[in-house]
Amino acid sequence: MSQSPTPALTLRGFTFHWGQRTYIMGILNATPDSFSGDGLAQESDFVAAALARARQMLADGADILDVGGESTRPGSEPVSAEEEIRRVVPIIRALRAETDAVISIDTSKAAVAAAALAAGADIINDVWGLRADPRLAPLAADAGVPVILMHNRSTPKHAAIDPELGGRYVGVEYDDLMADIRRELGICLEIAHRAGISDEKIILDPGVGFGKTVAQNLELIDRLGEIKAMGYPLLLGASRKSFIGYTLDLPPDQRAQGTAAVTAIGIDRGVDIIRVHDVLINARVARMTDAIARR
Repeated sequence: MSQSPTPALTLRGFTFHWGQRTYIMGILNATPDSFSGDGLAQESDFVAAALARARQMLADGADILDVGGESTRPGSEPVSAEEEIRRVVPIIRALRAETDAVISIDTSKAAVAAAALAAGADIINDVWGLRADPRLAPLAADAGVPVILMHNRSTPKHAAIDPELGGRYVGVEYDDLMADIRRELGICLEIAHRAGISDEKIILDPGVGFGKTVAQNLELIDRLGEIKAMGYPLLLGASRKSFIGYTLDLPPDQRAQGTAAVTAIGIDRGVDIIRVHDVLINARVARMTDAIARR
């Protein structure tokens, strides 16, 4: 467990005062195959497109820009570290030349993280919670950067794809949903601690949409307080995800309102960072929810 209250985190002169307000992470997908249709790699000048999108996100209220070069949607194909670096590093360099905004690199590969940090990234956001690449935890510790540890039980055999609504996970079994997620996040924490990553540099992500059925995702969001009780800042990444689509019977480009509802519930349950595609609407929802829930 970390200290209570959770110590503030300062990056590039910006201080995250956990518990005082909700912070917004804007998603920059440097991929051609993002589930939400916002992949920047399909643009002829993807760096210019990323800069334009980042400028708008910052103007709309983003506190962090999250750059990723590999799709993690159900059924997606992995890419090499070299290809991931080719996609993300030019964007991070361009962002860093233009802004002092906090940048996170969304990767599970140590080689990609190292290149991104060298280009100017500040946070490692790992959807496998340091379990995919044994070199990643020591790298983060040596660099002294914060890490986002996400819970993940994704397996290809549980992925089901609908042409209209996209991929989801089916038939994923937990003995006890919340107890299992807490236990498996605990394994990620042990890896981080063994490498020398301190508690104030750790943020937890319950992994909404990763190896969880629609019903399990809905239950997890309702019970996020049980993850928050582990004592770390909490990130929620539910934006446009398929559990919203299957609940509302809507494709990714029509899930803004569903995402906003999840944002409000998440903040009420203790979430500190909201990772979203649509920054403006969720920044406004966060401000309003903070005014009610953080009085």
